[in-house]
Amino acid sequence: MSTPTSDVVIIGGGVAGLTLALAIADRLSVTLIRPAEDDQGASRWAQGGIAAVLSPDDDLDAHINDTLIAGDGLCDESAVRFTVTHGPAAIQWLIDNGVPFTPDPDPSARYPYHLTREGGHNARRIIHADDATGRAVVDTLLNKVTQHGNITQRNDLTVVGLLQDNQGGCCGAYGSDPHHQWHSLTARHTVLATGGASGLYRHTTTPAPSSGEGMMMAAELGARLMNLEFQQFHPTCLFDPDGPAFLISEAVRGEGGHLLNEAGQRFMPALDKRAELAPRDVVARAIDAEIQRGTQGHVWLDIRHLGDQTIRHHFPTILAHCASRGIDITQQAIPVVPAAHYSCGGVATDLQGATDVAHLYAIGETACTGLHGANRMASNSLLECLVFARSCAQALLTQTAQQPDQYTTGDREFQPLRQAAAVASPSAALSDIRQRMRAIMSQHVSIVRSDAGLSSALTQLKGLIHTVEALEDALKSPQGKRLHQALQLAILTVLAAQQRHESRGLHYTTDWLQQRPDAVASSLSIEALAP
Repeated sequence: MSTPTSDVVIIGGGVAGLTLALAIADRLSVTLIRPAEDDQGASRWAQGGIAAVLSPDDDLDAHINDTLIAGDGLCDESAVRFTVTHGPAAIQWLIDNGVPFTPDPDPSARYPYHLTREGGHNARRIIHADDATGRAVVDTLLNKVTQHGNITQRNDLTVVGLLQDNQGGCCGAYGSDPHHQWHSLTARHTVLATGGASGLYRHTTTPAPSSGEGMMMAAELGARLMNLEFQQFHPTCLFDPDGPAFLISEAVRGEGGHLLNEAGQRFMPALDKRAELAPRDVVARAIDAEIQRGTQGHVWLDIRHLGDQTIRHHFPTILAHCASRGIDITQQAIPVVPAAHYSCGGVATDLQGATDVAHLYAIGETACTGLHGANRMASNSLLECLVFARSCAQALLTQTAQQPDQYTTGDREFQPLRQAAAVASPSAALSDIRQRMRAIMSQHVSIVRSDAGLSSALTQLKGLIHTVEALEDALKSPQGKRLHQALQLAILTVLAAQQRHESRGLHYTTDWLQQRPDAVASSLSIEALAP
């Protein structure tokens, strides 16, 4: 077993994890644990862009107000104001680090980079790198991380848990390597940047989404989880049951794309004055309703009227990918369906990313900062990653400067990791259980819910978790441990949904159609899983 020690262990290598690593590495030693396959995380697949007040024609209060409206009454206004206010500086930091944002070709433009508009925004404030913004940001930051001498990357570990010191705080993480050996990595501070929980569902917008394992790692140490019932479904994922997931960016609608039903008619203008640019929960429910009324299993997203030149200029990635799947979007409408996309809930944190557990932080989609409330507004996610990673960095640098010997004085002793060698899991059985979990969540805990459906989901999920626990050696394998965590989070998600006796934002239930005037954010701990 190896036991390297660093100042900070960061679990997750998307925009949040990479930003934090670069922001602290000049003064602190960093171990960054990220997948060997660079395309595993959700950040790389983010197409649309990053929302921030950049144009002289825009203002901070307008962005704040749009975010509060989209969050449907459950945003923490202080978190919204904090995020929006620090947005422009975060974007400038990316520009200074060489992210190749798309310039505005108009010589009279009031801002040098092209800004688009997406659902919920009342101004053009989305800066982007063509239609592959996440990939551009990740590639740029990863290149700098790789060159930094104070950052050690580990891509050989599957992290399944956190280490706890004798005072109840976090002092690192542990995981298994490909040879089934356990490793512990100790640190003064541990940061979760592990992504959301879209992998709990059958249809998602990324090929290999996380299933909330990082959230459960934090909960196992005593951290609170908030707003788990608010799982966002992106309205437009490419419909291709036989192919991999692929997101059709909201920017397609932002530039004038129309949603059409089976009869070839637009349906959004009759439902919402914002039409295709209504918030995602509104659009996703409208599409779901059209699919239920129809027979083809999808609706159409049509941009042919924008013209060949505009389509090729703004959406080269989408154009090329759809072409590889046999669809020419300059000549054909795109078949689309809603798919699990973003978790508005997660580990409860403050404005520096600190959790309830000492020395444990969470940033990015795995955290619940209060920014998104009951529904995330388009392109506020990468903004949150950047702002809170930079804020967390300042907190870590300040704490380390004030307490330089805290970790090495012996005040935070911990029990060394003592586990038998990890075992190869019964992969077929665990894979089958995971698919059953996703089917249950997609059927009962999706865009439209009911009390009966939630009750059925809870019973079935509890049965699945008992099955995993009964499998010999399942919890001694990384695959089994992570599936157990996913099932625990699925159960907590159902419990959170059952407790919300109203329809609000992303939680829409046929049994509680009205909103409650006294609604507050939900909060659950791991104790809720007790029999």
